[in-house]
Amino acid sequence: ILQMSIKSYLKNLLYQPRQLLSEFQQLDQQQFQTAMKYLFNSRKERLEMGNIILDLDKIREKVFQSPGVNRTLFLITLEKCFLALSAMECVDILSQVLRVSAVRYLQPGVIGSLPKDLQEDAFRNLSTVFKDLYDKTSANAQKALYGWMNIYLYKTEFNESTSWVSAENLWILGRYMVHLPLEEILKISLNEIRLFISYDNATKQLDTVYDITPELAQAFLERINSSGFDMRNTSTIYRLGLLVCFYDDMEQMDATVARALLHQMIKCNQLRGFQAEVQKLKAQLLNIAVQNQTLNDTLGSLSDAVVGLTSSQLESLSPEAVHSAISTLNQVSGWAKSQVMILASKYLSYEKVLSFHNVSQMGALVTGISTQSFYGMNPKELSQVIRGTTSQYSSDLSPAQHQGILRKVIAASRDFSSSVTDIQGDFFKEISLSDLWKETGYNSSMMKEKELRRSQVKIIIELYEFPFPLDPYKPKLLCGQLVKGITCQLIESMGADFFLNHFKFFEKNLHLLSPYQVNCLAWKFWKVSKASMPPFFLLVLPVEYLEYVSGSLCVPFIASLGKTEMDLVNPSLHKKSAVLQKVQECLNGSIADEYDVDLLGNLICHLPPASIRGRMSPKAMAIALHQFKLCRQLSHEQKIEIKYKLLELYGSPKTWTAETTLDVGPFIALLAPSLDEIIKLAEANAFWSVQELKCMDAETFDKNVELLGTVSGFSSSQLIVLKEKAKQVWGSLPDWKSYHIVSLGRIALALTENEIEELDLHSIDTISALSQQTEWTLTQARSILQGFLEDSGHTISTLRSFDLVGLGAILCALNSTEIMSVRSAEFSAAAARIGLLFCSTPVLKQFKKMAESVFGIATSWNSSILQEIGTIAGGLNEDELKAFDKNLMPYFQPEAIRHIPAEIFQALSPEQIANLGPENAARVTKSQREHLSPSQLQSLQLALDGARTSAQETHSSASTTLGAQTPASSGE
Repeated sequence: ILQMSIKSYLKNLLYQPRQLLSEFQQLDQQQFQTAMKYLFNSRKERLEMGNIILDLDKIREKVFQSPGVNRTLFLITLEKCFLALSAMECVDILSQVLRVSAVRYLQPGVIGSLPKDLQEDAFRNLSTVFKDLYDKTSANAQKALYGWMNIYLYKTEFNESTSWVSAENLWILGRYMVHLPLEEILKISLNEIRLFISYDNATKQLDTVYDITPELAQAFLERINSSGFDMRNTSTIYRLGLLVCFYDDMEQMDATVARALLHQMIKCNQLRGFQAEVQKLKAQLLNIAVQNQTLNDTLGSLSDAVVGLTSSQLESLSPEAVHSAISTLNQVSGWAKSQVMILASKYLSYEKVLSFHNVSQMGALVTGISTQSFYGMNPKELSQVIRGTTSQYSSDLSPAQHQGILRKVIAASRDFSSSVTDIQGDFFKEISLSDLWKETGYNSSMMKEKELRRSQVKIIIELYEFPFPLDPYKPKLLCGQLVKGITCQLIESMGADFFLNHFKFFEKNLHLLSPYQVNCLAWKFWKVSKASMPPFFLLVLPVEYLEYVSGSLCVPFIASLGKTEMDLVNPSLHKKSAVLQKVQECLNGSIADEYDVDLLGNLICHLPPASIRGRMSPKAMAIALHQFKLCRQLSHEQKIEIKYKLLELYGSPKTWTAETTLDVGPFIALLAPSLDEIIKLAEANAFWSVQELKCMDAETFDKNVELLGTVSGFSSSQLIVLKEKAKQVWGSLPDWKSYHIVSLGRIALALTENEIEELDLHSIDTISALSQQTEWTLTQARSILQGFLEDSGHTISTLRSFDLVGLGAILCALNSTEIMSVRSAEFSAAAARIGLLFCSTPVLKQFKKMAESVFGIATSWNSSILQEIGTIAGGLNEDELKAFDKNLMPYFQPEAIRHIPAEIFQALSPEQIANLGPENAARVTKSQREHLSPSQLQSLQLALDGARTSAQETHSSASTTLGAQTPASSGE
């Protein structure tokens, strides 16, 4: 009983970090030494005290997993450790605590309590920890840490005219050197700066000053220059690290020096800002580097400055020059799509025949190879391409390129098994169901390193060479992405012990599971071991189950949710709102301090706007700011409330320090948009007026057209101006090359039907780029379709699968006769991609007929086919929809649900609707709801809640069990 009592007490402390801090503060020196010894300096796995045995490894694991407990250990170490243990031991403890946690404990206020009288070894060790954690530290905290280091490094023997900053102190400061005041840099002794730059370690250090400002960089450059270094010597230039990005002595510079600078400036894209200034400097150096020489002669020596070359300059290059410079060009990042297309074309025109060898030399330029060129390759060479180094760029290839490569490889292979082994990564997920059915037996080795669609997984599992359902002797069948195919029936059939023993596998692969599968896991856990069920599963169980979270269950509930990405389990808005309400209830309606922020973890990204403004204290907000910056999808309303909290915390932006401005980060645009920011922020280019866009010069447009083409906020009148600018710069429409059209992005939406008819649209790669835009009118799409057919010489009946994939959204412009002219085999290969399109109901009905010609009549379709055809299911009629078994309802793609007309959707029975699953139920539209009967609406609510038919019985029988839980059992 005593052992259980001690274990329970320790586990409770893990959920009460404030109480743990208080307990530590009450320990005497001897007790504190013992506690810290067992936590940090003991190699013992267990601690035996008579009959009591404590698992120290388990305790340490739990301690380091808890941000709140880590914070307590950090604070108590600062408060008591340096009085009780040696400085070196305390520095080691701080190092362990700070390195193990992603949470930022180093706040300016806390940094002020760091010891200021450390011996040299302890100071250097702790400084090293802070240097390693530089990127995890806010700008204000960096400034404070610099101040702490400054106090130690400052020597009173230096007089006012001589800086305390010696070469050694610069090395100790490391990246914190960027916080030196400008006047301090200008006072550095020339002997010390010469000594600093002379050592190789200085170059390594200067390569990491990513957040240095132009003013500080130029001050360092001035001191280096004054110390006697020849700033135009290649050796010196190599030693400057990122300082080279702000080099400003351009007078009478020769081409050799310019090229040396450009070679070093390839690292400047690592800077945290000032890219506009860097690009301007590169352009100046580029002009000097090619003086009295042609681009053909200098191409290979221009480093990544070649990215600044215009399309017309690249067009002027000879194939020989591109071939000779390929070893440089293939290492450059930041290419625009149009540049890649031009260079790839030049390189391949020199090579004549496309082979594995010359493709492997191209690096990132491989994405510029046309779909038709890939399709024309020797199949054996093409198989090597998708297995070789080129596979790392496969995610940058278009769907049409993927499909063209696959069709050639599969069509030419003697047996499909060899193709399956060869096709890796995200190439594999483009394989059609029809092709997968050709193979009779899959095994785990064949499935390694492959990305799979859910529809593919179902087929592969059905054809797997090992028996299903799973048994305790075949856990390896759950390898990799095959977990996507685990059905609810399979989960339900697992024995309790097998399920609990293998749950870690499911938990690790939560990101691969659908919300429906997560819901099934939650019900299974509830059934076999509700006492140990991870609390985040309450996100997918009916709302009423949240009633049992109260009192001592609150903290483990929030802690579990805080470690989970809520989007992975994708709760409905209703459920999400209820969960957040429960969280606020558990926190007594407020987010009071840093411990509450630690506890919330990822949940902070989902706080309602009103909670951010009204319930978060300034103290908590100072800690939460970093967490908010990591959130991927904050709403506009959340950002507005964050803005108000920032103003409350830091005052007017006019009074902010540079460090505060950096910490505010992505929220700055909400406070003070300026013309300079608009220039540098891509999406903010939408603020340019029509008249201002008209004034843009030709060179500026040519260099920035692809960036402008990505701006989603441009109005139709702005797009028209940019289209006219393109005609002014590139000439008449018939003269436009494929890369011109591709580079337009959204600007292409301004093209009229007559203008589209003038374009050369023979290439499916051009069409593939145009089809990425989703705002085409039907007449525009029809013009693009006709243009492709006429210019390529194709008819609908001769289109290949990669043509269909490349046409993408343009396929929505096909009429019923044209759709039925598509060859079944080609449709089958492209079906999964066509199933992603948002076409009108009449078009979906025709695609449904095509799907029946491939997969059989609709009423015979299984779960794999439903997942494969996606939105095409929106073309089903009432009788077909009613005929589906209720267990197939979760396998409709969510977007397919939205595309079923309301008058058809109402034909579903209450049982079918109840089995939609949470994700599909959330996609039901307002119009569809309005056509449902009360019983259907009730079923829809059950589906949204993740409820079961037997949920009510489970609910009522579980209340006493849950109510008896303790934090210890929940935490397990």
